[in-house]
Amino acid sequence: MFAPLSNSTFRWLFLSQLVSLLGTGLTTVALALLAYDLSPGQAGAVLGSALAIKMVAYLGVAPVIGGYVSRLPRKFWLAGLNVGRAFLVALLPFVGEIWQLFVLIFLLNTLAAGYTPVYQALLPDILPEEETYTQALSLSRLAMEMEALFSPMLAALLLWVASYDLLFGLNAVAFVLATGCVMVTVIPKAAISERSGGVWHHVSFGIKSYLKTPRLRGVLLLNLALSAAGAMIIVNTVVYVRSELGLGEEQVPLLMAAAGAGSMAAAVVLSKLLEYWHDRSVMLSGGVLFALALFSGLLEPGYLGLFPIWCVIGLATSLVLIPTGRVVRDSCNAGDRNDYFSANFALTHGMWLMGYLLAGWLGSLVSMSMTFLMLGMVALLATLLAYRVWRPEDQNELWHEHDAMEHLHPHVHDEHHQHDHQGWEGPEPHVHPHYHKKLRHRHPFVIDEHHVHWPKQ
Repeated sequence: MFAPLSNSTFRWLFLSQLVSLLGTGLTTVALALLAYDLSPGQAGAVLGSALAIKMVAYLGVAPVIGGYVSRLPRKFWLAGLNVGRAFLVALLPFVGEIWQLFVLIFLLNTLAAGYTPVYQALLPDILPEEETYTQALSLSRLAMEMEALFSPMLAALLLWVASYDLLFGLNAVAFVLATGCVMVTVIPKAAISERSGGVWHHVSFGIKSYLKTPRLRGVLLLNLALSAAGAMIIVNTVVYVRSELGLGEEQVPLLMAAAGAGSMAAAVVLSKLLEYWHDRSVMLSGGVLFALALFSGLLEPGYLGLFPIWCVIGLATSLVLIPTGRVVRDSCNAGDRNDYFSANFALTHGMWLMGYLLAGWLGSLVSMSMTFLMLGMVALLATLLAYRVWRPEDQNELWHEHDAMEHLHPHVHDEHHQHDHQGWEGPEPHVHPHYHKKLRHRHPFVIDEHHVHWPKQ
């Protein structure tokens, strides 16, 4: 799993990710304490609102970024966003009003929505080999879970000797260090996009194309199953432990760590597993495990009984999340990766928003057993729909037909561009009016400038 680290570009980018994750983990703890200081009686509502603002930023900004970031130098784009995040985090200790906190949270997550999809779309360019790319995805997942385990412990140690303002300062330093890691890399230029058209076409292309692709609709449904199970852990662990079981707050972090342990265990073995199993089979297995784990909650488990349930949810989380990068990569042309990864980032966080709302409302309105049941039904239904819409044959070569047309856009000469030149057109990729004759053929199919609808088989 550590083979990708032999690639110097990935090594520096991965180090940048590690440093950023650690700093962000410290800020997560500090934000909870800041929210309590700003409004002691409404700290939960403040944090819930901040979470909603975060999701709104992700949903609204990521598609816009995806439509235009391919025109910018990716190295300086990523570095600049880290510098911006460092500046905004450094302002958090000076927040004195709730509205100021909300503004900074929105701006921080706006920059995150511009950073993460571009980073994800960059990895296939750096690591084109299937096995190495899969190992990199597993390594990134492992890093995220390690951060979730160690950041709260580090924050607790630091809070023994300083106020939570120090945590914000350390996060700002972390983003500066991450910027340095990005700047020493050699990042390849993004592949040129063949897309033409106006502003709305560029902004909406990723979302529309993503939703037109059956396997990506399946991925989105499995992320709904993930959000139902994951939100149960994030939102209701403290409720179950404190209210249902009558235990102390110190019992909560250890239980939540069980989900991280399950996720890390799956991340370690998954790159080898994917050599033998198809992405679809692995991800659907994750969806089934989400449903089974949630239905196990109907047995009204005690504290120790929750550990295997939470661990299975964590394991299933990696089964869904790690192959997602491979599926998105295989569902688009290289020039459109930023659009597709941005769409995946926005839409999957939309699923999380639904999961948070469902888990919160159900947990407050009905019993925990009924909450387990309802969220389990959501996970099961989403998995069954994913099984139906994501057919195993949709990644094979598909027969389809092109109507005759003439248009103008950047292109290279492939199976869709076979035409004569007069000598002035310049080297590929180039732009000039060109004619496409009517054509019926087959090849691995993705939605792009020449394939605007999924073919009916």
